[in-house]
Amino acid sequence: MKLVQRSSRLGFTLVEVMVVVAIVGLLIGLVVPNALKARKSAAKQVCVGNMMQIEAAKNRWALDQGKEVSETPTWSDLVGTNLYLRAEPACPTGGAYTIGAVEGRVSCSLSSAEGHTLN
Repeated sequence: MKLVQRSSRLGFTLVEVMVVVAIVGLLIGLVVPNALKARKSAAKQVCVGNMMQIEAAKNRWALDQGKEVSETPTWSDLVGTNLYLRAEPACPTGGAYTIGAVEGRVSCSLSSAEGHTLN
C-alpha cells in the first residue's frame, strides 16, 4: 500500500502578505492626497455658496427698505427668524465674512489664502 502525502498549505507566506501590504500602501498613497484636495474644494464651494446667499439677502434688504446702493447693512439687518437669513453663515474653514455696501461684493477673510472669492 502506497501512502500519499498531502501537502495542505494553511495561511499565507510572508512574501504574499508583503505584496498585499505593498499594494494597499500604494493605493492609500494615491487616494489620500486626492481626498484632501476634494475636501478643500468642497469647503471652498460652501464658502462661495454662503457668500452668494449673503449677497442675495443684502440686495433684498436694499429693495425692501428702499436703501441706496452705497449703504451697508449690518448682520442684525439681515439675520433673524423673520428676516432674510435665519442664521449667520459661517465659513467652513474658519474665515470671517465682510458684508460691505450693497453695490460691493461680500468677501471672506480667506479669499487670498484659500481662494474663497465670489466671482
